[in-house]
Amino acid sequence: MFSKTNKPARTDSKSAATANVAPPLDAPAVNFNKTPAAGARPQGAKPFSSVGSGLVIDGNVTGSGDLHLDGTVKGDVRVNHLTVGESGSIEGKVEAETVEVRGRIVGSIQGKQVKLQATAYVEGDITHEQLAIDVGAYFQGRCLQRRPEAMQVNTGIASPAESAVAAPAPGAMNSYDMSVLSDLA
Repeated sequence: MFSKTNKPARTDSKSAATANVAPPLDAPAVNFNKTPAAGARPQGAKPFSSVGSGLVIDGNVTGSGDLHLDGTVKGDVRVNHLTVGESGSIEGKVEAETVEVRGRIVGSIQGKQVKLQATAYVEGDITHEQLAIDVGAYFQGRCLQRRPEAMQVNTGIASPAESAVAAPAPGAMNSYDMSVLSDLA
């Protein structure tokens, strides 16, 4: 064979046998067992569940983990993090820390962070701390913003204009009627 050095290639049997062997790969260790070893799950990681597009659940779904839904749920859903896929559908109340909607929800949504993707279809009120609605998403309902406790600092000093209006109670929600806002455009 060709070599970049001027030295002739060795042709002894030992070097010929090792020349055709590929070097070992530095691959990460992967556990293909269905049951993880004790302590294999990272601390604080929530279990993840997925409902396929052919599955229909008639009843409530509750849990402390994360759920990716491509099927249909006719009932309330209460999980840590919910992702409704494009083929996913929920007819009922949704409660989760974070909610990402690409599919259809008919019912109220309550979560700290709610995101409606461009393919989302939502009919119902949304109670949230943070809300993002992509262009193209359909939303019919009210937005009720709940402020985080860190932002609800009451100094006890009210201006004359503020004293005429009753101060909201801690945890109170601001309401926006989207149908009124659409008339402004």
